[in-house]
Amino acid sequence: MPEPTAPDGVPVSGPSPAGPAPDPVLTSAGPLHAPGVGSAPPAADSVRPSGTEPVPSASIPRHLSGAEPLLTSAGPLRDPDEPAVDITVADTPFGRPGRSMRGNPFVFGFTAALGVLTAWWLVQAVVSAGSVIILIVVSLFLAVGLNPAVEALQRRNLSRLLAITVVFLGVISVFVAFGLAVVPPLTTQSTEFVGNVPQYVQELQNSPVIRDLDQRFQILEKLQQYVVSGDFGTQMFGGVLGLGTVLLGAVFNSLTVLVLTLYFLGSINSIKEMGYRLVPRSRRTRARLLGNEIIQRIGGYVAGNLIVSLIAGVTTFLFLSIMKVPYAMALAMIVALTDLIPLVGAFIGAGVASIVGFFVSPTVGIVCIVFFTLYQQVENYVIVPKVMKSSVDVAPLATIVAALLGGALLGVVGALLAIPIAAAIQLIVREVVVPRQERL
Repeated sequence: MPEPTAPDGVPVSGPSPAGPAPDPVLTSAGPLHAPGVGSAPPAADSVRPSGTEPVPSASIPRHLSGAEPLLTSAGPLRDPDEPAVDITVADTPFGRPGRSMRGNPFVFGFTAALGVLTAWWLVQAVVSAGSVIILIVVSLFLAVGLNPAVEALQRRNLSRLLAITVVFLGVISVFVAFGLAVVPPLTTQSTEFVGNVPQYVQELQNSPVIRDLDQRFQILEKLQQYVVSGDFGTQMFGGVLGLGTVLLGAVFNSLTVLVLTLYFLGSINSIKEMGYRLVPRSRRTRARLLGNEIIQRIGGYVAGNLIVSLIAGVTTFLFLSIMKVPYAMALAMIVALTDLIPLVGAFIGAGVASIVGFFVSPTVGIVCIVFFTLYQQVENYVIVPKVMKSSVDVAPLATIVAALLGGALLGVVGALLAIPIAAAIQLIVREVVVPRQERL
């Protein structure tokens, strides 16, 4: 149908000849329409009386009318007739600020260099405090390992303070017993060895090969003078001052580990709760379950390793007593202590005991080698799997790789800590990483 038209022929409705209406300007009070386009009808109280002329809005300054400028998405909508004011120059007493140097290459290079220097300083600080950090880690490891014994005593109606005291006294007793069993025999044997050096030299001279070398280079005479004169012990430990430093450092480190272990053992529950509070609340429950499981496995590993070492020490003591090997108790303590070290510890203890057996007689030395070889097979394939199965479930390949990496990084301490760390990583991978990968 044709559009309705006015008497003069102009359409009443429909698009204007100029084209579609422009989009309204968005302000804080709503959309601002152009005059005559989509505007709302005037309110009843805005109708002027007949015969009055409207006051032009442009003739009233905005600062006198009290009207605030309309806020739009592009900024305040100002009156075109109102003069522009430089707010920056008016508000700052020292003029307009310069251009930002955020994208300046000099500033970027200086910031990057400062970050590199800070990272280097942090690495140097960690390296300098490496020995202290190792003591702290070992103390925390021992505290976590002794915590199951404390909790077992707590279940027997003992307070935690009394349970910690009992466990700690037991640890100190083990150290004291080891010192009393090892230090006097080592001192006695060292004295006897120095006194018997001429006899050993005489026995070596009976060999044709040794006699020929001694006649050409005087090896045995120089060796005897070197050992008897005391230069051997002096150079071995770096002199009297070096020997005293080594002993003092060992005593200080042992006392530090014992004190830190006691403190960690007393506050392990609060340390765990503080660590769990650092986790977001939505994941705190799962983190607490995983953390408790990891701590339980570390404690089980320490307890299981102590049980295996105790079995090795008792068995060694009985065997050496039957074979009439001197200092059987001291050698059994050495075997038990070195058996705590993964992979190589058992061979070290067995080697020391076998060497002492060879001093008794070659037959006793050979029997010691055969005994320790058979015992290591029984320990590796019977005792360790049964003891460790319920505490630390780690694949044999992962155990070997972890012990090798830990020993290469931190020596004996790294080898001790490697297996429980591998167990913790395996638990996290199985419970967190693998389920997440399955959902992707």
